[in-house]
Amino acid sequence: MSTIVSTLPRFDHVGSFLRPQRIKEARKQYAEGSITSEELTNIENEEITKLVTKQKEVGLKTITDGEFRRGWWHFDYLAGLEGIEVVETERGVPFHDVETSAFNIQINGKIKFNNHYMLEHFRFLNEVVGNEGHIAKMIIPSPNMIFFREGIGSDFEKQFYSSLEEIYVDLIQAYKDAVIAFYDEGCRYLQLDDTAWALFFDESSRNLVRAFGSDPDELIHQFKHAVNEVTSVKPDDMVMTMHICRGNYKSSYASSGSYDGASEIIFGQLNLDGLFLEFDDSRSGGFEPLRHIKRSDLHVVLGLITTKTPSLEDADAIKARINEAAQYVSLDQLHLSPQCGFASTEEGNLLTEEEQWAKVRHVIDIANSAWK
Repeated sequence: MSTIVSTLPRFDHVGSFLRPQRIKEARKQYAEGSITSEELTNIENEEITKLVTKQKEVGLKTITDGEFRRGWWHFDYLAGLEGIEVVETERGVPFHDVETSAFNIQINGKIKFNNHYMLEHFRFLNEVVGNEGHIAKMIIPSPNMIFFREGIGSDFEKQFYSSLEEIYVDLIQAYKDAVIAFYDEGCRYLQLDDTAWALFFDESSRNLVRAFGSDPDELIHQFKHAVNEVTSVKPDDMVMTMHICRGNYKSSYASSGSYDGASEIIFGQLNLDGLFLEFDDSRSGGFEPLRHIKRSDLHVVLGLITTKTPSLEDADAIKARINEAAQYVSLDQLHLSPQCGFASTEEGNLLTEEEQWAKVRHVIDIANSAWK
């Protein structure tokens, strides 16, 4: 087991934080052409430096850049690969009671990893974090997020790939190259964010897979293959985890359903060091699917604290839920976190920065009490 994994704290954070108003204004000014790229980067650097200091002050050990340089948690990274671009669409992604802005990714060539611009993002974060009791965590979307692309199977896409399986061949190689590139930059903690697993959690989502022309019983194995192939090149001293949730946009969600529909594969067949799992309300079902965990070295981070509302959960109720989960997997393997980031997109969830930090402190206080 990696030394980093064995010494992970009992608490963690998925990754994103609410964007400061200064960053929102700077991004708008850059889009309007009133400030330069260099000026925007300098503002982002200053705000990320403040964020790193704040994370350390509240007690976090694994430190992110809050995704402050991103508009979207996934599109920004994917569009940094050769062969993928962000395009405007007729409609946004439908969530429970809101719709995202109308953008998506589209394949526009052969997919490759070539000096991705986010390597520089990690380089800056790692330098600011330092190595005295903290570790810089880089977060990128899982390769499986390619499934939700614009123009699936279109004539335009067929200029480059004839099938999803063919896409995955190049995509997996691009991700393997990414793992090594981030490692070479000093990254020892890489997290994959993957909402695509929710496609298997209920029948309506499985029907969506069929509507896209895929068989959910086959697609789930393609998803597993992609993750395991990507992690196969991970050096022994690098941690790779995966975060799974059901969507997060302006405090809304995209899907529901327990892990049962994919639990044997997620918990029993993925070669990861840890899993961040959404468990903040009834939409996620119970802990019974955790029974499929057979590895004693798999770390399970329970997302029991919601980032969608500002109210603080009852600490005793959260500790009771941790103990309930421990009926299915050893308490020694369990950790606590919020169920998602606070700002999967630059719009952010519906709470204030002060309320955000109260949530983070709440996670840490409960964890310190639950694992005395």
